[in-house]
Amino acid sequence: MTARTLWQALTRRDYLRSHWPWRGVGYLLSSTLTGAPALVGLVVLGTFSALAVGLPLLVFSGVALAVVERRRLRIADLEPTHSPHRTPPEPGIAAWARTRFTEQATWRELAYAVLHATVLWPLDLLAVVCAVGVPLAMTAAPVQLAVDGHEARVAKLWLVTDYPAAFATAAAGLVLLAALLYPLGALAGARAALTRALLAPREAELRTRIGEVTRSRARLVDAFEAERRRIERDLHDGAQQRLVALTMTLGLARLDAPPGGPLAERLATAHEEAGRVLTELRELIHGIHPKVLEDYGLGAALADAADRASVPVAADVELPRLERSVETAAYFAVCEALTNVDKHSGAGRATLTARHTGDRLTVEVQDDGTGGASPDEGTGLTGLADRLAVLDGTLSIISPPGGPTVLRLEIPCRTDANRSV
Repeated sequence: MTARTLWQALTRRDYLRSHWPWRGVGYLLSSTLTGAPALVGLVVLGTFSALAVGLPLLVFSGVALAVVERRRLRIADLEPTHSPHRTPPEPGIAAWARTRFTEQATWRELAYAVLHATVLWPLDLLAVVCAVGVPLAMTAAPVQLAVDGHEARVAKLWLVTDYPAAFATAAAGLVLLAALLYPLGALAGARAALTRALLAPREAELRTRIGEVTRSRARLVDAFEAERRRIERDLHDGAQQRLVALTMTLGLARLDAPPGGPLAERLATAHEEAGRVLTELRELIHGIHPKVLEDYGLGAALADAADRASVPVAADVELPRLERSVETAAYFAVCEALTNVDKHSGAGRATLTARHTGDRLTVEVQDDGTGGASPDEGTGLTGLADRLAVLDGTLSIISPPGGPTVLRLEIPCRTDANRSV
């Protein structure tokens, strides 16, 4: 398995032959590129922190540095590091600033900026100089002796006056470099772990973000359902009524036309076509958002879906009125399941059972078909499972080869006392 972090790479036998030692060196060395400018910036902003604009700029400089540091962390840690910040509730710089000032992550980033600028990057640079610079200077002893001709001062520490000593120093430098790359890698791994601990989202922040995403998905589903109901009302009250009026007008015109003539035949054709269009429109309206679901609830809508199915369905449904989003999600999940029974299962009959017990809706659709159904085969159930997940619901399928196939959905919900049939 490929190592994803320096800590994982250090335990591998091929550590020295891999790219990880030099990733560690690069991570520690690049600390200077962000730490030195951060030190200058903090000194300047700290000088003006007494001013009204100085303190906000000092705080937000930590936010800006954290963005760079999370990207730089990928040198030593291939795992993505996401931002811990929440999305502001509304657009605009004022809302963004209020959100940032009230987050713990902002103050952790400022603390990291101060620590990085004053302590961490000098230690990182010193470690690289000692662990890599000194061994490399030792390996260059023969070259220094050849250039000088008489003696070479290795790493400004000791003199080498002959080539046997110079080559021995170079060999010792290579050995020392190989040995020091391990503790240097450990230091780089520790630095990366510290950066991730301070700049990555914590568990509570992750839960908050997940909650925000869940609520956002729920709002999108509610907006989609509201738009679906609006389209259904517009079609029902607009286009359908006009088609009904057109059909009645054509029917009356047929009565007034001379029988047996070409006009009567054309009016009869137009009347029949208008009737077919009206039937298709009613089916379309029912598929968009059935009126029975809105007026009488999920129990009546499931019984109606069972009656309309091509395969005979025995329905056993006992349900109170539930939340609108739950009823809609469960209804369309069952409709999709019954459509799959008709198209893919080869079943001769099916059963539909729905109950609400213990603040949980449970619906099962079972058929006597050939089995072998899977959500991965493009039957439309994957999208329905995602939709149920917004409501903390689950969709499961048990379909062994040869059948039977059982689709079961569960949604936690309470009865809606405000919606009586």
